[in-house]
Amino acid sequence: MDSRKLLPGTIFAGYRIERVLGSGGMGTVYVAAHPRLPRLDAVKVLSAEYSADPEFRARFIREAELAARLDHPNIIGVYDRGVEDGRLWIAMRFMDGPDAATLIRDRAALPPERVAHIVAAVGRGLDHAHRAGMLHRDVKPANILVESIPGQQDRVALTDFGIAKAVAATTALTQAGSILATVAYAAPEQLTGAAIDHRADVYSLGCTLHELLTGAKPFPRATMDAVIVAHLQDPPPRPRATVPELPGGIDAVIARALAKDPAQRYPSCGALATAAATALGVGQDPGSTAQRPGRQGKAGLWVGALALVAAVAIASAFVVTRDSATSSNAPSSTPSAQADPNSWAAHEWVVKAFPQLLPATQADSGYQGLRCVAVDGDRPIDVRQTRDSMNALACNGNRDPVFRIVVRCGIGKPADEFDPAPDATFIGEENWTRPTGQGHITWNDKTDVAGLTGELLLRFDDPTRKNCAMGVAGGTSGQDLYERWWRNAPV
Repeated sequence: MDSRKLLPGTIFAGYRIERVLGSGGMGTVYVAAHPRLPRLDAVKVLSAEYSADPEFRARFIREAELAARLDHPNIIGVYDRGVEDGRLWIAMRFMDGPDAATLIRDRAALPPERVAHIVAAVGRGLDHAHRAGMLHRDVKPANILVESIPGQQDRVALTDFGIAKAVAATTALTQAGSILATVAYAAPEQLTGAAIDHRADVYSLGCTLHELLTGAKPFPRATMDAVIVAHLQDPPPRPRATVPELPGGIDAVIARALAKDPAQRYPSCGALATAAATALGVGQDPGSTAQRPGRQGKAGLWVGALALVAAVAIASAFVVTRDSATSSNAPSSTPSAQADPNSWAAHEWVVKAFPQLLPATQADSGYQGLRCVAVDGDRPIDVRQTRDSMNALACNGNRDPVFRIVVRCGIGKPADEFDPAPDATFIGEENWTRPTGQGHITWNDKTDVAGLTGELLLRFDDPTRKNCAMGVAGGTSGQDLYERWWRNAPV
């Protein structure tokens, strides 16, 4: 198989190629019919140059697997990947619409209302990924897909999660023209080789916001070297210098998003999106009401919203059973969404039931670095939503020793308790009483691909939390998790 485009009707890795969706230096993306399901997927076939590079192949496989664990409506999920006739390929969710770079080319700049919606959607996807410990590192209009739905807001999703990260580690990117788009949106710390965190994606999203509003990249210069110097030294651009009719406050938003010092930027992509919407005078984005639901995983709650590499090994540790509900004293209604975009909204009362354990806001971290998202089963949902009178938060820990925690609290009914993992070995159980309340705990051993790990299953009997259940996974055994986490956990 050479680097020529596949013709319609060609069978490749079982997929029937329908048409070309787009192409670039890395390869070609096709719309393809799934081998067994009645759906179309986007299949990206990488060029022979990248497919033949052993280092790139290894990084590509690793990063594609990481990206596949991100399940969010504003992220294009990776369904499958493989090698066919010596060429790497990935299959992704297909969105029937152009990327934002195409929209800019067609219109030069987009209406502020549409820009605010796109940036808010991308911000939600990025914040979800950041809570899962993953950076995108290549946020730009060309990686944002936009599908127009008559009578509704655009469906928006960010693509090339992990793939861009894999590419960035290869020497192929030093070739002329290969990194021009990346450099145009890259944070200063990326360009200098310094350590980066989620604030590099905040910077890139700020660059994207500037281009969506003005039709121009933030630092248009004649050469790549000049662009790099501008990112490192020049003051942030002023959108109103290009489009004077934009509201005055948007210049300050871009200035903060593109601050040279990461500490001076917005703390999250969602915070940047909110500030942009406020400055543009378009109000809050309605969020998930216009978004396509994410692909549902198969292994239950633990494989969903926040799976990290270490957490996936114990992802199937807890399987929820739906027992019949009995009466309880849990709140009969959920609080309304608050103005703060980082509030827990309908899930606020769950956080207040465990104030020392769970993060106070979506932008914060909890005990031992816990970062959480609201989930329904195994997929993330908007924190303003409640499903089946049950609120649940899925959280990743720092793996010292906790990999993952899931808290479920029923509204007007008890939460479904967690069953032990199918291969779990019972170690111990006890009734417990603390100043915070009382309940029952069971700790088990289980063996997964990473070796022996532990799980804790908690029930709460105190009036405030009698509708709640918790599952904790991590450590080197059930006893290790009990000793190193449970004895001092603020539960």
